[in-house]
Amino acid sequence: MRLVLTADTHLPKRARDLPAQLWTAIEAVDVVVHAGDWVDESLLDAMTARSRRLVGVYGNNDGPALRARLPEVAHVDLDGLRVAVVHETGPRTGREQRCAARFPDTDLLVFGHSHIPWDTVAPGGLRLLNPGSPTDRRAQPHATYLTAEIRDARLTAVELHRLPARR
Repeated sequence: MRLVLTADTHLPKRARDLPAQLWTAIEAVDVVVHAGDWVDESLLDAMTARSRRLVGVYGNNDGPALRARLPEVAHVDLDGLRVAVVHETGPRTGREQRCAARFPDTDLLVFGHSHIPWDTVAPGGLRLLNPGSPTDRRAQPHATYLTAEIRDARLTAVELHRLPARR
């Protein structure tokens, strides 16, 4: 099972559209995970139409329309891998311990909010991934998203993709 992980797209405030490379990836995979801060409902509609399966949550910049359609936390079993998705996880200090306590029956936690790519493992084995942002890199050198695969209920082939600078 192939995945695209993204978050903090902030459309249309930070960009008019997602980068073409990300749309191509979205259309090619089995599941797309979006960890919040869509900002506009039209992106949710477009991503739903262009992906085979979409798992998403709302973020702190998402208004009532998106909150009515998306949960704050999503829990899903993907080919035997127990996945949770949430926008915010709090400060980076103590994140692994905090998330392991909050999501005890989870193998993978996908989160956003910071716009900073993150890949760590908490005590007990919970994997934490933040794909960064494909449209608003903030202080990061690149806008980013992640791809990954699930094989035999295990997360494999996690890859951070750097996007070209917007013109």
